[in-house]
Amino acid sequence: MELEQLKYPIGQFNCPEIITEDILNNWISEIQHFPEQIVAVTDGLSKEELHWKYRPYGWNIKQVVHHCADSHSNALIRFKLALTENNPTIKPYAEDVWAELIDGTDDDISYSLLILKGLHHKWHLLMVNMDEKDWKKTYFHPESNKSFTLKSVAGLYAWHCNHHLAHIKQALLHKNKF
Repeated sequence: MELEQLKYPIGQFNCPEIITEDILNNWISEIQHFPEQIVAVTDGLSKEELHWKYRPYGWNIKQVVHHCADSHSNALIRFKLALTENNPTIKPYAEDVWAELIDGTDDDISYSLLILKGLHHKWHLLMVNMDEKDWKKTYFHPESNKSFTLKSVAGLYAWHCNHHLAHIKQALLHKNKF
């Protein structure tokens, strides 16, 4: 299997030019149900399995789970900033370095799963109560030097959920044999 396919098992995110109500509702649902999906795929994993990587030189399963808690915490904050400020500049972070911090390498993923459960509940509540004007609000990402609508960001994070679920499933399928 090629490295690019291992990195992006569901492909890279491509935002449609026209985001219909059905597409947006599907993305909201994917974000809503992510915590239960990640719990289901990681439930009962051994310490050894939590150390399995999804690709050569990639993160292991526990780092993916901890990363999702970090990333989605940032996503919720970015949503709230965009809803309450005019095109705020968000703060990027070094996710690869965060993944190496003690809370990113801890064998106990239960706390990151709790974070995901709580923050996805809050995020879903926020999204289902947004109107069309809210979905058009933006934030500025200095790394890409452009602004993103919250509607497109919902798609990015729905993809992000599925992307990392695929990584965990891939690690389990390959049993760390790369």
